[in-house]
Amino acid sequence: MIRNVQTVDVVIARDAAAVYAYASQPETMPLWASGLASGLQPAGDHWIATGPLGTAKIFFTPTNSLGVMDHTVVLETGETTYNAFRVTPNGEGAVVVFTVLQQPGTDAQSFRRDVEWVRKDLMQLKHILEPGL
Repeated sequence: MIRNVQTVDVVIARDAAAVYAYASQPETMPLWASGLASGLQPAGDHWIATGPLGTAKIFFTPTNSLGVMDHTVVLETGETTYNAFRVTPNGEGAVVVFTVLQQPGTDAQSFRRDVEWVRKDLMQLKHILEPGL
């Protein structure tokens, strides 16, 4: 089954390498990713997050020079979601792009809410990385 998809992008007036260096660190994510408000705890090859959907294992793409911050979230139920997340240079700044896939059993209204949640989180990331702008 092919799912509905929407990309959410936000331009950040900071060097792409600086955006990646900050945003790719699991330790900083609770500061801007509201679903991880309780923080992430390292656990071997993955991280443990407790949030609105319960406890989840998160497997991050290894650090790289391409701006790829993809991650896979595995919920307690076994439901697994792959999240495509990128930082791309944009002149003297960067654009962050998160691809939101509509999850099985999610209605259109919930999907729109998920997209807006991601947009709000990316705007928080922008606010953190653009102090005083």
